Amino acid sequence: MSIEHHTLEVPDGFTPSRTDRTILGVLEGVANGSGANGATVSVAVSLPAGANLPANFAVLVNPGQGVGWYVNNKTSSGFTVNLVPFAGTVAVAAGSFDCVLVA
Repeated sequence: MSIEHHTLEVPDGFTPSRTDRTILGVLEGVANGSGANGATVSVAVSLPAGANLPANFAVLVNPGQGVGWYVNNKTSSGFTVNLVPFAGTVAVAAGSFDCVLVA
């Protein structure tokens, strides 16, 4: 789906990844497995066919549980979300997370 927008403000000092459009996508309910206490759980996320993301895009994650997260291995076809327990005595629970992609 394409939504036409007419105004986009870019704060001073920032550079948009594209000058002709903004790309926004949401991936809901990406499944993740559980981990041992203190262990990071890594989930490879594949993008839908035809996503057409540029090489540089941002990923925001809502893990749905009390863990930290980071993203690595970004390519035009996917990325990896890493769910990290805040303490060595805590484990990542099986469940799902949501991602917002912006380019």
